[in-house]
Amino acid sequence: MSDIELAVLDQFATRFGKLQDLIGTKLFPAVLELTKEPGELKAFIDILYRLEKIGAIPSADEWLLMREVRNSFPHDYPDDPKLQAAMLNKSYELASQLIAIFLGIKSFIEPYLS
Repeated sequence: MSDIELAVLDQFATRFGKLQDLIGTKLFPAVLELTKEPGELKAFIDILYRLEKIGAIPSADEWLLMREVRNSFPHDYPDDPKLQAAMLNKSYELASQLIAIFLGIKSFIEPYLS
């Protein structure tokens, strides 16, 4: 691969991870606050299941898979190019789901913003 191709793949992995992290740490709690969901949920898994229950996200398990893929990037696996390729391919597949989740949340909160 050329240096430019490697840079593009690195940027994709970085941006995928940052977007997934930002949605999880900032947007998800904000949605629960906006919808005035009762109770204080401290564990992230509880937040995910509450969001799934109220219909803000389609699947907590799907989100956890994206988180697992995101968490694999920092490890790079420099001695295992097949694993690197598999992680990049999986994140590429999940990127459209990540965007769909974001757009779904946007649609979900619109009635609360009126």
